[in-house]
Amino acid sequence: MSDVRIVVAGASGRMGRALVRVIAETKGCVLSGALEAKGHRDLGQDAGSLAGLKPLGVVLGTDAPSLLGKADAIVDFTAPKVSVELAGLAAEAHVVHVLGTTGCSPDDDAKIRDSARRTAIIKSGNMSLGVTLLAALVKRAAAALPDFDVEIVEMHHGGKVDAPSGTALMLGEAAAQGRGIALKDHAIRARDGHTGPRRQGDIGFASLRGGTVVGEHEVILAGPGERVVLSHIAEDRAILARGAVTAALWGQGKKPGLYAMADVLGLAD
Repeated sequence: MSDVRIVVAGASGRMGRALVRVIAETKGCVLSGALEAKGHRDLGQDAGSLAGLKPLGVVLGTDAPSLLGKADAIVDFTAPKVSVELAGLAAEAHVVHVLGTTGCSPDDDAKIRDSARRTAIIKSGNMSLGVTLLAALVKRAAAALPDFDVEIVEMHHGGKVDAPSGTALMLGEAAAQGRGIALKDHAIRARDGHTGPRRQGDIGFASLRGGTVVGEHEVILAGPGERVVLSHIAEDRAILARGAVTAALWGQGKKPGLYAMADVLGLAD
């Protein structure tokens, strides 16, 4: 069986370079294309060289339709506007779209769902296999401890532009699903001043930023006289890249639809 041909969007960024390295070391797949924005300083450079590898013969370009026409999957950790466009192009080319971009609006998500009618899209706020397992545990814990307060604390590097993180929101959604409630009706994203007592059933979020932290998440379930803390610490962006490449391989041959990493690991209900 031939290797799965993967295009990396945003190939010169930190995540893009990590993806290139993981693809190069993963049996059964090959880097077939590398995308960057028009006018980017790294256009024309070899993606392997940028990632600290030997040249791979794949240079950074801007022609997404052409690259997708010769690919089996695209892995995308870019920006919401770009990801929406790439979802549409992936649907036209009938290639698997692995989408790790965070900060998507409800309108963005609706457009992505529409594209998923024509191809397999695997979307997650965090592609880490460990975080995927953590979300499954959070869902079960929230259901098993319905009267415990849920608070989610996350910390990332100072350059992260969205808050709460996509991972934190994914964990909040898992807790809400465990309780059978809608996260949008119970999420508390900020507390300041005289807020009054905590409302029963709220799911709180706290976002910390600083230094070079890759990603740390804690889900605290606080009850009378005891707390349960479920946590995950990311030490290397490669864990996200490995999960994304695993998803790209898993998606081959899947029917059109919007999938999550829980589907990839067989943890979906």
